[in-house]
Amino acid sequence: MAFSFMKLFMPKNTVFYELFEQVADNVGIMSKHLITVMNEPDFDKRQQIITQMEDIEHASDMLTHSIFTELGRNFITPFDREDIHYLASALDDIADYIYATAKKINFYRINPNDTGMQKLAEIIHQSATEVRKAVGELRNMKNMRLITESLVKINSLENQADDMYDMSIERLFAMEPDAKEVIKKREIYQAMETATDKCEDAANVIESIIVKYA
Repeated sequence: MAFSFMKLFMPKNTVFYELFEQVADNVGIMSKHLITVMNEPDFDKRQQIITQMEDIEHASDMLTHSIFTELGRNFITPFDREDIHYLASALDDIADYIYATAKKINFYRINPNDTGMQKLAEIIHQSATEVRKAVGELRNMKNMRLITESLVKINSLENQADDMYDMSIERLFAMEPDAKEVIKKREIYQAMETATDKCEDAANVIESIIVKYA
């Protein structure tokens, strides 16, 4: 009843939903590009893909800025202002860490033909896909089952990423004799694991929103 009453005072425009969906779309595209980067042996071809990812990351930054601008401009928002802020920040962080991962691959001249990195890239892509599904359902919140399923999958994927990270780091220290390579690869693993953490952060905010308003 309270939420139905609130709807009477909500702005008719859907700017926040549109902006969130665009950012989530970009995150999904970037996560797909990351898989391509991980499977591309040629440095120059990887760089072309990474440059595309940089452009998408910059576009997402602009969209996130627009969300914060709209937040300051609109007195009435579709859900709590702090949730809008947290969700925008979490989505922006996912994009940042996906791009950082790809950038470090070429910056450190790492060979991405690594089972752990490739599996983590797959997990990131799956997580980003579920985030996009959940964000898309916020517009009307009619299909709560779909949102809940996505949130559960994101949590499970984050746990898988933790396990893969631990195994990869253990293998790295056991098998890599070059200390510099250990440092470089560990930094990439950390960026990838953090990307999945940020997907879970986004899921937690979405869960907070649906608990309050569904």
